[in-house]
Amino acid sequence: MQSASTSTVKTTFPRLLLKHAAERPGAAAMREKEYGIWQSHSWGGMAALVEHIACGLHQAGLRRGEHMAVIGANRPRLYATMLAAQSLGAIPVPLYQDAVGAECVFPIDNADIRFAMVEDQEQVDKLLEIRDRCPSLAFIYYDDPRGLRNYQEAGLSALDQLIAAGQDFAKAQPGFFKTEVEKAQPDDVAAMFFTSGTTGNPKGVVHTHNTLLDRARAGAAFDRLTSAEEVLAYLPPAWIGQNIFSYAQWLACGYVVNCPENASTVTIDLKEVGPTYYFAPPRVFEGLLTTVMIRMEDASRIKRGMFHYFMDLARRVGPDLMDGKPVAAPQRLMYALGNLLVYGPLRNNLGMSRVRVAYTAGEAIGPDLFTFYRSIGINIKQLYGSTETAVFVCLQPDNQARADTVGIPIDGVEIKVADNGEILVRSAGLLKEYYKNPAATAEVLTADGWYHTSDAGFIDAQGHLKIIDRVKDVGRLKGGANDGAMFAPKYVENKLKFFPHIKEVVAYGDGRDKVCVMLNIDFDAVGNWAERRNLPYAGYTDLAQKPEVYQLIRECVEKVNADLSVDALLAGSQISRFLVLHKELDADDGELTRTNKVRRGFIGEKYQPLVDALYSGKTEQYIETTVKFEDGRTGSVSATLRVSDATTYAPVKAAA
Repeated sequence: MQSASTSTVKTTFPRLLLKHAAERPGAAAMREKEYGIWQSHSWGGMAALVEHIACGLHQAGLRRGEHMAVIGANRPRLYATMLAAQSLGAIPVPLYQDAVGAECVFPIDNADIRFAMVEDQEQVDKLLEIRDRCPSLAFIYYDDPRGLRNYQEAGLSALDQLIAAGQDFAKAQPGFFKTEVEKAQPDDVAAMFFTSGTTGNPKGVVHTHNTLLDRARAGAAFDRLTSAEEVLAYLPPAWIGQNIFSYAQWLACGYVVNCPENASTVTIDLKEVGPTYYFAPPRVFEGLLTTVMIRMEDASRIKRGMFHYFMDLARRVGPDLMDGKPVAAPQRLMYALGNLLVYGPLRNNLGMSRVRVAYTAGEAIGPDLFTFYRSIGINIKQLYGSTETAVFVCLQPDNQARADTVGIPIDGVEIKVADNGEILVRSAGLLKEYYKNPAATAEVLTADGWYHTSDAGFIDAQGHLKIIDRVKDVGRLKGGANDGAMFAPKYVENKLKFFPHIKEVVAYGDGRDKVCVMLNIDFDAVGNWAERRNLPYAGYTDLAQKPEVYQLIRECVEKVNADLSVDALLAGSQISRFLVLHKELDADDGELTRTNKVRRGFIGEKYQPLVDALYSGKTEQYIETTVKFEDGRTGSVSATLRVSDATTYAPVKAAA
């Protein structure tokens, strides 16, 4: 068992806001890019805005203990609305802005939501579309009025109107806001986050001010975060990870949160902001690197040669320099030259010149990808946590960052491993409950405070936690040469996703005689690869079925098989057959969660003919699939898919 302890003064989010506003009212709290120009919001300005929104909501009828939906991208006025709701003792419920209307019905009904704050016309239309299925939804406020001038629906109004009403109320009752803020207690419910719902309806995870702030402060202490940090808030606020980084830690530390103009400007905004504290899932780091490598392939021969020479050097000595290990003087000198010519400009191009701490989580990150970033001087590390644990369970210390672990338990966390390999966690950051779901709560929380993570793993000799897979997904092969061998689908999927040409993977094998996979290629990476070989293609479906692409993917699969052959536990999980899907897996089609996790069971049912083809020995299979477009229309994609065999290798016995 691993454990540590922590002690901090308990408080609430609105009280922290007022504390920052009193201590440094003119300092920047948030920035928002609008029409290409960064606009700054001070702590004093944020406090006044929160007061006015809170007074407006009180007048409109929002009461203590009620839930309020917040839907949109990262926007200062949406964050202010969350604080305003908390100031009144109400509970903000952030929902995913890219979720279709039907996905919002269950959370709104489940939480009996009467009030919703949304970003723009798109979100207004979404809620109006489902309003007849959400009888409790009475009031919808919007931040951006563009396109909404002629909307006359009952209960629909602009945030500006709410603020104006709140200003008048605040003048009439100047002590009301602070009195309401003081009523809230640290153990009161602060927010509710709905899980992604990979196997059914999502569950509302209830967190208090204390559970969220305890973990926010523990993470801040671990990495010595201060009010001088700059953060870019670009991931969905409905995901607790973004909420911790740009809300809980923002208020705990008092640093500056920067909101991009929109999703398409994130990479530009990243360069302009130059964050010091940065979080991204592996797919974002992969995307940034893929962009760099594509541009490098198009560079001149001299530039390519210099890049590859110094990157080879960086891979040899960069991680040691990052970890403070001794490096010979000549290599240190050459690295400094590489920093001047390659690494420094590359960090600047990635927008990471000032990054002091960068985290990744959610999925395993490839060793090559992890090494690349650390090699060029970016302090990328891994963390482990979940919605139910308020994110921060394990973090990697600066000098102990490794691609195959998720770090050590941080302050205030206890970890133990159950007999079946499941990781159990106890900390002050655990959920209070699943909303209106006592049975599900009892399944994950023991009487003595242990949370069942459903992840299988172990603690290594250095005290680091290693995650293998979800406990329910770890299975056994049945029949054939590998009868009884362990099968960990996520582990196999992640090893394939480490290759830049592969975007998503779905592996099957539990209860079967062999492992087979369906996968998506990375369209940008493989498209660039094809263009450099003068290989024409008409789109994703055409490119995915090219014989040359299948050969490229086969090489990746067989490299994974070679790696698995030396793994005593998982040598039987080598991939026997594979196919490349004719369309990209998509959350709108129900194939991924909103946090981009593969819904393996759903995909298996939807593509049953393809799974059957993999296991029946067929060499091709016709499939027609219904897809949903961004504007809500539906269509279909059809193709005859190749099914290919892959070489597997005899297990390599460990030396005696």
